[in-house]
Amino acid sequence: MDTTLTPTTSNLPEYAVSEIAGAVRRTLEGAFARVRVRGEVCEAKRYPSGHWYLSLKDENAKLESVIWKTTVPRLAIQPENGVEVIATGRITTYADRSKYQLVIDRLEFAGEGALLARIEMLRKKLLAEGLFEEDRKRPLPRLPVVIGVVSSEAGAVIQDIRTTIARRFPRHVILWPVPVQGQGAAERIAAAIAGFNALPAGGAISRPDVIIVARGGGSLEDLMAFNEEVVVRAAAASAIPLISAVGHETDTTLIDFASARRAPTPTAAAEMAVPARADLLADLSQREARLRGAMVRQLRAAETVLLRLERRLPDVPARVTDLRRRLDEAEECLAPALVAFVWRRHEALARLPMPNPRAGIAARRATLALLEGRNGAAFARLAQRAQGARALQAFSVAPLSALMREKAAKLAGLSARLEAGSYQSVLSRGFSLVRDAQGQALTRAAQVAPGAKLSIAFADGDVFATADGEAPKRSRTPKAPPAQESLL
Repeated sequence: MDTTLTPTTSNLPEYAVSEIAGAVRRTLEGAFARVRVRGEVCEAKRYPSGHWYLSLKDENAKLESVIWKTTVPRLAIQPENGVEVIATGRITTYADRSKYQLVIDRLEFAGEGALLARIEMLRKKLLAEGLFEEDRKRPLPRLPVVIGVVSSEAGAVIQDIRTTIARRFPRHVILWPVPVQGQGAAERIAAAIAGFNALPAGGAISRPDVIIVARGGGSLEDLMAFNEEVVVRAAAASAIPLISAVGHETDTTLIDFASARRAPTPTAAAEMAVPARADLLADLSQREARLRGAMVRQLRAAETVLLRLERRLPDVPARVTDLRRRLDEAEECLAPALVAFVWRRHEALARLPMPNPRAGIAARRATLALLEGRNGAAFARLAQRAQGARALQAFSVAPLSALMREKAAKLAGLSARLEAGSYQSVLSRGFSLVRDAQGQALTRAAQVAPGAKLSIAFADGDVFATADGEAPKRSRTPKAPPAQESLL
């Protein structure tokens, strides 16, 4: 039996592997020249080469995709796991691994629902970190000197802000121009906020007192730069109070939650930044009027109190005038009253019965001599009664002699006082004593009748005289007689 094998013949064409791969590629690219694919991003990863590799999936399938590094800068958004997007590109194959993939050249969010879900997820994350707490927000200054604006240099936003500030209260405005949408806009906006905060106080470029981050209205996709995490964190970390004015009044972005104040429009942000000068002037005028009114009321109240106190006070000038008048009257009466007082004392002294001091002294001396005689007799009797010379010698008369000396000194003092108080001493000073014929002292001129016999006693003797003329009339205030003259 012939066991030789013969080649099997077939009518199927034979292809090389590369031919099959090329044919499949041409078929796919021909059938799907350019497509838009909606799906959720997963397995997104950027390689060091700059390419992005990711997958788009739905409930039933998964499509591997790639974004070349030359396309990445032109993308509106960056791939992020869990975000539903619409990718635009072309279907092609990767022959080395026998698989097909989507080459993406455009990427956008899959409607507002996906964008809002992404924004809400980021909001919850930042809220949990405390970036939206009210105690982190800084109050706006009352009247800022420099205002920093982060916005596009083209468009009506910066012009509206400048016009509003110039109209309300002119201030220095510094613009930091940035793109407000598109690739890299969020990083530029965050860098501008940080740059304003990094300016030194008193430097060449003035450090703003308040920052306004603004852009005009637009779709949710247009405002996504202000919903990026880097922008929200920069606004929350700003040491300068920040006003967000993104979009219209109905638009809300995440930067609004981290800002010190949110303005519905850029114009409203400028109005928040500076007060209206006319309103300030009106407020100052009102405060001035209130202060003036309060001062006038206080002055009137104080004046009323002073008037009431003035009515209770005595008339000081009248009192002083009255006291001066009384003092003048007392001064006029003082000299005559003093003369009258001395004259009355003189008359009272003249009426006193004064014995002659010499006669009293002679009587005291006689008494003293008598006592001395008795003393001597007493000593003689003691000496006779003494028994013997020793007893006599023991007897001492020293105490008695001392007593005698003491009594003699006391008597001399009394004699001197009596002599000083006697009328003879008065006569020795230039006065004289007038007596009538009966020896009675005459102290008034009215007591002397014309032709009366008078006896005038001087210090060295008496002189007899006769009164001549009529008796003088009595005066209300007698005058003291001059020295060395009689009382007549």
